Amino acid sequence: MGQKVLVIGSGAREHTIAHTLLKGDTVDEVFVAPGNPGMIADGIHIVQLSEENHAALIDFAVQNDIDWVFIGPEVPLIEGLVDDYAAAGVKAFGPNKKAAQIEGSKTFAKELMQRHDVPTAAYATFESLEPAVDYVKEHGAPIVIKADGLAAGKGVTVAMTEAEAIEALEEIFVDHRFGAAGASVVIEEFLEGQEFSLMSFVRGEEFWTMPISQDHKRAYDNDEGPNTGGMGAYSPVPQIAQSVVDQAIETIVRPVTKAMVDEGTPFTGILYAGLIATADGPKVIEFNARFGDPETEVVLPKLTSDLGAGIWAILNDEAPEFTWDEQSSTLGVVLASDGYPVNVIKGAKVPDIAVDADSHVYYAGVTTTGENGDQLIANSGRVLLVETTADTLQAAQDKVYAIIDSLETPGLFYRHDIGAKALK
Repeated sequence: MGQKVLVIGSGAREHTIAHTLLKGDTVDEVFVAPGNPGMIADGIHIVQLSEENHAALIDFAVQNDIDWVFIGPEVPLIEGLVDDYAAAGVKAFGPNKKAAQIEGSKTFAKELMQRHDVPTAAYATFESLEPAVDYVKEHGAPIVIKADGLAAGKGVTVAMTEAEAIEALEEIFVDHRFGAAGASVVIEEFLEGQEFSLMSFVRGEEFWTMPISQDHKRAYDNDEGPNTGGMGAYSPVPQIAQSVVDQAIETIVRPVTKAMVDEGTPFTGILYAGLIATADGPKVIEFNARFGDPETEVVLPKLTSDLGAGIWAILNDEAPEFTWDEQSSTLGVVLASDGYPVNVIKGAKVPDIAVDADSHVYYAGVTTTGENGDQLIANSGRVLLVETTADTLQAAQDKVYAIIDSLETPGLFYRHDIGAKALK
């Protein structure tokens, strides 16, 4: 019998992880808690347990002879679910509470980079409005405002004017839009260049990088509208030279993983480096302690080895093997509920989407309704992502939009230009 794995989370990222695990020979059964009903068609079992209920999640793993657990989202990692599983004698893949601070606190990450000369934007941290406003007036715009804690990808404002920066600070300090996540603010210099995401499987000082990708954060075409959790992604990123990726590995990933070990917070899991290719070389915008979303949905389809076998090897201090399709291109587009990310209007019917063997639909914010419970409806901001693999990025883009443009999507919207930066 193959392994039984529990994946924690409910979104398209977790759908992709579970689907990829089932493609390999090592894992026979995948449970996702809480999951979503869109996953069921892929043979994934969903379990109605909240990702916040650590005791119930541990009990489920023990009672059901789960071989190991994959923790998808940042919140349970930052709240110490890996530590809690370890205490119960269950193997869980992800950083422990201390190491997850690299995402949980922008200040922790910035200070770590500063101590170890890792290239990143100049910054300052503030805990009240007035000095933060003074700093903005002193440095001018464009400038970047970030809530220090977790804000589901929405706590960052790239302010092109001083007024926009001050408004963002007031939202954080006066309106408390992000609650405790906005108790302090990191203000950074604005960096010019193309962004890219470099994710790695990590065990202490050892790491295995994945193909790079680029996501699209703004809600609307031409990078307009508010920042979202991501409206689509693609891989490879041909406008980022391999020499830049190699430099990022040597000046960012390697020193950061070593620094975490040296400082007593060794990292195991997925380290996501959100990077920007500047005229002075690659610099760090942010670190995440888990797979990026929607990048996961275009990177994992490139994996040609067994994901479960690779992670099991990492968990057991053995040498993992990860191999990738370096020839094909992948591209994914998110369908989101109208109003996302500010005032989400839930309840849109999710259309049936027919795809071929080289494409897949990964579901995120869906639930079911109807007499037989067989109609998927939107119950969150991002609803699903359609991914396709093709010989070229242009072919992948053409194919994805041929699928999506043919759908009836009242109550949903999507960007029409995912991948355009690579195809100019």
